[in-house]
Amino acid sequence: MPKKAKPAENGKEEGPAPCKQVKVEAAGGPCTLNFDSPSDLFESLISPIKTETFFQEFWEQKPLLIQRDDPALATYYQSLFRLSDLKSLCSRGMYYGRDINVCRCVNGKKKVLNKDGKVHFLQLRKDFDQKRATIQFHQPQRFKDELWRIQEKLECYFGSLVGSNVYITPAGSQGLPPHYDDVEVFILQLEGEKRWRLYQPTVPLAREYSVEAEGRIGRPAHEFTLKPGDFLYFPRGTIHQADTPPGLAHSAHLTISTYQNNSWGDFLLDTISGLVFDTAKEDLELRGGLPRQLLLQVETTAVARRRLSGFLRMLADRLEGTKELLSADMKKDFVMNRLPPYYVGDGAELSTPGGQLPRLDSIVRLQFKDHIILTVGPDPDRSDETQEKMVYIYHSLKNSRETHMMGNEETESHGLRFPLSHMDALRQIWNTTAISVKDLNLTTDEEKESLALALWTECLIQVV
Repeated sequence: MPKKAKPAENGKEEGPAPCKQVKVEAAGGPCTLNFDSPSDLFESLISPIKTETFFQEFWEQKPLLIQRDDPALATYYQSLFRLSDLKSLCSRGMYYGRDINVCRCVNGKKKVLNKDGKVHFLQLRKDFDQKRATIQFHQPQRFKDELWRIQEKLECYFGSLVGSNVYITPAGSQGLPPHYDDVEVFILQLEGEKRWRLYQPTVPLAREYSVEAEGRIGRPAHEFTLKPGDFLYFPRGTIHQADTPPGLAHSAHLTISTYQNNSWGDFLLDTISGLVFDTAKEDLELRGGLPRQLLLQVETTAVARRRLSGFLRMLADRLEGTKELLSADMKKDFVMNRLPPYYVGDGAELSTPGGQLPRLDSIVRLQFKDHIILTVGPDPDRSDETQEKMVYIYHSLKNSRETHMMGNEETESHGLRFPLSHMDALRQIWNTTAISVKDLNLTTDEEKESLALALWTECLIQVV
């Protein structure tokens, strides 16, 4: 977590370029979030930094601190989650470990002070006041509508799961020891003040969470204090710690996180197995058996390395020459576990088709496009060698907000499947603003109407 960059003794910056510190005065009216589109929301979140600048200079590279003197925005941030919200939330049935953690940093180590079972607000407040413990509330977007609204838009923008935690820390206390995370982090300061110290990564773009010993991390690269309305970003792997200064009121901040296991390496692991499986159907060499006792060798033989290298080059050539959708479990995992579209009311428009029934002469258009993915996969009803692929459409319209990012909760997929011959017609719907059902690239009028009706029934298209 950043602050002004401090030069080394030789006058040069140590390690990567420092984070930028931006101070914004509330001269042109309040800086509010813009929910018109996912990109509008993100740009308003990092205002006055432009999106292009952010991704060129900061994303996965260095921290960004934006300090705002904007009472209206500070009031809005405070409304997202307050210490006082915990009383009503506890009455709804919160549990230690699942919903709330109580902890404190003692001698550079995290001390967990959780009780067993259900959280009672009076006991929680007692630990907060007397033991100077930090309260960590997991995934508040499950209960706070405005956080649902923000994070749903951010999931559309990033195409990746977006989680959050609230940290409420009493004066003169620290909840967590120095550590780094495996996610991109956005901090919104909600209540009070919090002093941050950021250190150069020991593992840039880290793939796992880790606590770092004070003696290993050196001096902070950045030190600063966040106040309500302030914004902070830092890449995964950035070592950080934060505490509430003594003599002040408590501090509450929201951590919004994304891009966990969302790297090129993850995508390669996700796609390579399907690519090998498909290629082996056509390539006799890939179906050939391994040399006898290869798995018993202490080291991989030179012959085996050459064969594997050749296969990888052949797979790369095949991948380069295809435009097919790659079968990717990452896509399905994302859409199955993300937030449903934000709505006001009972959400009937997400579960019950409305408007005119699509006919052959109807003009239709896709809706909730940011919440739908297309992929291909094997037909589960067939298991023979010539197994045909199917087109799968998964969506998040019926997802449960209450289980979002809770990990151990059961989730189910929602969607449709069609023969691979429907791919061109589906692409037409996806790639046009509106299209006539009769113009869909399918053989018969019956197929065209059937496809439109299936999508309409699932609330994925509307007649215009």
